[in-house]
Order: sequence, then structure tokens, then C-alpha cells
Amino acid sequence: MAPVRLKIACAGLGRMGKRHALHLLKRVPRAELVAVASPNEEELRWAQQHLEPWGVALYKSYEQMLKHEGLQAVIIASITTVHAEQAIKAIQAEKHVLCEKPLSTSVKTSQTVVDAAKQKPDLKVMCGFSRRFDDSYRDAWRKVQAGKIGRPSIFRSQTCDKLDSTGFFVKFAEQSGGIFVDCAIHDIDLALWFFGKDSRIKAVVGSGIAAVHRDLCKLGDRDNAIGIIEFHEDRIAYLYCSRMMAAGQEDATEIIGPKGKVTVNMHPQINLVNIYEPSGIRREIPQTYYDRYETAFVTEADEFTAACLDDLKLPMDLSEAVKAVEIACALQESLVTGRKIRFDETGRRIDKATL
Repeated sequence: MAPVRLKIACAGLGRMGKRHALHLLKRVPRAELVAVASPNEEELRWAQQHLEPWGVALYKSYEQMLKHEGLQAVIIASITTVHAEQAIKAIQAEKHVLCEKPLSTSVKTSQTVVDAAKQKPDLKVMCGFSRRFDDSYRDAWRKVQAGKIGRPSIFRSQTCDKLDSTGFFVKFAEQSGGIFVDCAIHDIDLALWFFGKDSRIKAVVGSGIAAVHRDLCKLGDRDNAIGIIEFHEDRIAYLYCSRMMAAGQEDATEIIGPKGKVTVNMHPQINLVNIYEPSGIRREIPQTYYDRYETAFVTEADEFTAACLDDLKLPMDLSEAVKAVEIACALQESLVTGRKIRFDETGRRIDKATL
């Protein structure tokens, strides 16, 4: 008897959508990619070449894709502005959902996804924070949980992309929510993971510059930013995000406690090869975020599939994704206004939002 496979579809076939689709098609044994949807003709032409020959159905309409016979789950990799809407439609159609981060650039809209998921407790609904599925970060988390460094008190983390001279992300900034929501949200999620999901935000402050692409300022964004998150539990997180690294993708994290510290990827390298030249010894580093976390994305799809088929608990609570958006939005607001934003011990803002 053939093993049961999860019939899953992918919404959106941009950079990440294509990767998700190919993972499901070729690298997730218990998943069966049955359909994809995109309103973009160029993306559909790509799918005609790379997916349709393997029996994958192509749809221009997301709503029509949800009606695909036997469909059980959806990965949402569309533009950020429709993540929440598409997630809710899938939940209402009784489909399991894996949604790319963030759920939305709005805290209120993100919460609507959580509320919809609560109405369907039998469904698995997850927001994809890829670093939680990375072997190195998981090992670091286990060591911190085992007490290797004592009580984790200081968290430093960065997400630094290679400089894209085309300025692609300048256009993307109009719908991304800004550098903290799009870029640093991974580091925010890690801080909540390592400090514990019950950590209470005390204050945030963000600052940044447009070192390369000045047009970002008109959109309330920057290409380099620093954020500080204070927690009521006497913990602090320091974040750096950048879109102008010269060498490649430079993501690194440091968790510090009274008995020691744990670091992840402080000296990035794409593999174990060293190049010996007259000028010295060097190693190459990942050029993109996907280069660094490719395996984590596959693991994420694998574990989501297993959770759906075997009714397993998901590795993170959906409400944590809303909390990450809340912090990211507050940091983005602080960056634009120059104000420190404070929260009381119940998590309520002490001052009124200005963006």
C-alpha cells in the first residue's frame, strides 16, 4: 500500500514561492504538490515549464485553487499584503496553512489570522520562521535550555543581506512594512524563542540610515537599522539589519548569560572549503538568505507536512508571530519618529501609536 501523502498547493510563485514549490515537488517525500496559483503571467509560464509536466495544476485564481479536488493544505508565499487574507480564506476552506512571514505588516490584521485559526482547532496553521528549523539554531536553543550559559540575559542578532545594486527592495519597501518588519523580524522571533514566548516587552527604540538608497527615506524606511528591545524580565535584545553587505549574506546571533554564551554563524562560510592564494587564505560565504537557510526551508516543509498528516503539535504557537509583528512595527515607528516606545507589564502601549 502506497504511503499517504499530503495534497498541498502553493500560492505565489515569486522568489520564495518557486523554492517552496520545488521543495514540495522533489524534496518533501510525504507531500504531493497538486496545484499552484499566481496572478502573474510570467510566474505561470515558469510553472508551465517546471511544474505542469509533473501533473501540477496551474491556477490564475487563488480562490479557484482552493477548490482543487482533494486539496488538504496550502503554503502561502504571495506578496506580504495578501498573506492574511489568503490564510483566512484557506482556513475557512478547511485547509491547513503554512504562511510565509510575516502574517501581515499590521498587528491587527495579523491577529485576524490567529482568530480565524482558533475557530478551526483541527487545522494546522503556522507562520514560517525559517531559522527555527535550522540545525545550528536548534542546537544553540537546546544548549541554552539545558542551562549551559545560565539565564540568557543579552541577545544580539543580525540579518544582513548582500547589496543589491538594482534597488529591487526599494520598490518592495512600499508593501514590505519596512526593514524591521521584513528583515529583522527573524531576529525578533529568535529573541522571543530564546528568551521564552512569555517575555514581556518593556520598550523599543529603533534608528537607521539610508546609506545607499536614499529613496527609502520617502517610504519611511532605511537600508541599515539598529533596534533595541527591553523586556520587563531584565533582558535586552540588540538587533542590526542591513541591505548593503559587500561579501554576501551575514546573519549571526549571540546569546549571553552569566555562565557563558552561545553564538551562531559569527564567522559565516558556505561550506568547509578554504582557498589558499598568494594573498592569503579565504573562504566563501552564502550570497543570499536562501543560500544560508535552504535546508531549514526543507525541514520546515517536512515538519509541517508531518504535523498535518500525523496530527502532531506545531513547533511554534501562531500567537508568537503576532508578537513578532508587534515588536517589528514598534521598532519601525521608532525609527521614523525618533521616539522610544514603551509598554506596561500587561503588554499595552503606554503611548498612542503615531503611524
